[in-house]
Amino acid sequence: MISSSPIPPVVPAGRLADMEQPVLGLSSGWELRPWRLDDADALLAAGRDQAIRHWNRLLVDSPEAAHRRIEAMCRRWQDELSAIWAIARPGGAAAGLIGWGDIDLAGGGAEIFYWLLPEARGGGVAVEATERVSRWAFDDLGLHRLRLCHSVANVASCRVAEKAGYSIEGTMRSALLHADGWHDEHLHALVQGDI
Repeated sequence: MISSSPIPPVVPAGRLADMEQPVLGLSSGWELRPWRLDDADALLAAGRDQAIRHWNRLLVDSPEAAHRRIEAMCRRWQDELSAIWAIARPGGAAAGLIGWGDIDLAGGGAEIFYWLLPEARGGGVAVEATERVSRWAFDDLGLHRLRLCHSVANVASCRVAEKAGYSIEGTMRSALLHADGWHDEHLHALVQGDI
């Protein structure tokens, strides 16, 4: 008789929800920490930043909307749908966001997304933060495959992906609708054992 048992999940359900979201230090002096309600001003600033709005399709236009989004980040961790950190100086205000969306514990994968406010850009913070959350996703959460997708027109995100060790796997045609129309997207990936 042939066994019909399913393939076991890569990461058991409940693993993320049972974890307390850690603070992850970066060697550059920045840290990745959970979002707090007093970070609402950073989300409002991001919602006004043209580059962030364009590449991330972020719309946060009021303190109430920012608070709702921060509360949703906490719920999505508990629901095992995403893991999102604020990028900040220790004890300081949020100056960016990085995290995992589209988490599939059973399948062992997730997609990274990030943005930085102008004061955090240009110093390698995005690369270091990407490397750090990737190690966390592999070593602490137990995922197997991580994706990084960006518009082919977003050269800065392509550099971040390459510097963080994400191999380019191809171009997804007409994959994401932005305010200026459909964009082709590069697909990069990192799998367990690459780093």
